[in-house]
Amino acid sequence: MRKKLRFVIGVALMVAAVGYLIFTAVRNTAEYYLTVSEVDSRKAELSGQMLRVAGRVAAGSISWDSSTLTLAFAMTQPPADPNQPEVKQVAATDAAPVAFRVIARGQPKPDMFAPGRDVIVEGRLGPNDTIEARQVLTSCPSKYVPKQPQQDALSHQAAPAQ
Repeated sequence: MRKKLRFVIGVALMVAAVGYLIFTAVRNTAEYYLTVSEVDSRKAELSGQMLRVAGRVAAGSISWDSSTLTLAFAMTQPPADPNQPEVKQVAATDAAPVAFRVIARGQPKPDMFAPGRDVIVEGRLGPNDTIEARQVLTSCPSKYVPKQPQQDALSHQAAPAQ
């Protein structure tokens, strides 16, 4: 009877340990990324924490030093997708666009990195709206837009019979 009790307690401890590991892993990765606007609205609570932020590279803000592998740029909120319903539309003149300064050190610049490109930055939110990036990922365009046929191709089609 004593061996059976020890076996049950041992199995229970292993199940509890595995459950704890699953719980902490899910909790840490439950939120894939935040948007620039979400980080801006929660700056006080997120300050000093590791986070993932999705945004767009602001034009004219890129600074790349290949000798020190330091990339710095401003990240802004991409414009709202007109195909997605918005709860509240804000006019462009209502508020200045939100931007965070991103600094990534010690890693090569991503291949597809360019102004206007969507990026996901993983790093720590610091003072003065700065994100010390540990990783910068560029995202591919999310929508395929087929090439429009040329006007000449349309004019060569046979006219419909009347």
